[in-house]
Amino acid sequence: MKAAVIVFPGSNCDRDLAVALRDAGADVQMVWHKDAALPAGVDLVAVPGGFSFGDYLRCGAIAAQSPVCQAVVAHAGRGGYVLGICNGFQVLTETRLLPGALLRNAGLRFVCRTVGLRVATDDSVFTAGYGRGAEIALPVAHHDGNYFADAETLARLQGEDRIAFTYADNPNGSVADIAGVLSTNRRVLGMMPHPERAADAALGGTDGQALFRAVVGVMAQA
Repeated sequence: MKAAVIVFPGSNCDRDLAVALRDAGADVQMVWHKDAALPAGVDLVAVPGGFSFGDYLRCGAIAAQSPVCQAVVAHAGRGGYVLGICNGFQVLTETRLLPGALLRNAGLRFVCRTVGLRVATDDSVFTAGYGRGAEIALPVAHHDGNYFADAETLARLQGEDRIAFTYADNPNGSVADIAGVLSTNRRVLGMMPHPERAADAALGGTDGQALFRAVVGVMAQA
């Protein structure tokens, strides 16, 4: 299974994400934002957290215009898998691969702590390693993690079972406690919490391991 981790100026979770994927068994390549094409044979594109381009304009807005993002959108259009975490989630909403937007936290403060999550669906390659309704704990670290979608979009996400994770104790004001959402074909996931920071017992938690192991396991068998 081959994965590509995108690197923007200001990315700071790219290596953590690569390590988590490699530990799960993936062959990982780092891809610079100015590259116009992805490596051949890539199964999963992972867009990491951080502060791409200093979070100027809107978080993820400049990164979404990078040459590599055109390749990421094309990859998703071909049915490829894409995972966006934190700033990566913001980038995916800016490219319109996912609906909604990430706004300033309701408390207008940067939130950095481990939070409780509920797995809202197990009907995706990303959440298949958890049972529906499972309770897990993952770190968050963001200032603009307040997920917003209008009433029509929210109803569609709920009706199509496309909400991947919800917060047990909402840290940022996200509508319907949403922590992660899936694309229509369920092959693109954006989430604010950091599973790559909870994929090694030495770092204080392993609840993120199931996500990476499920993704790598399913794609390795494809």
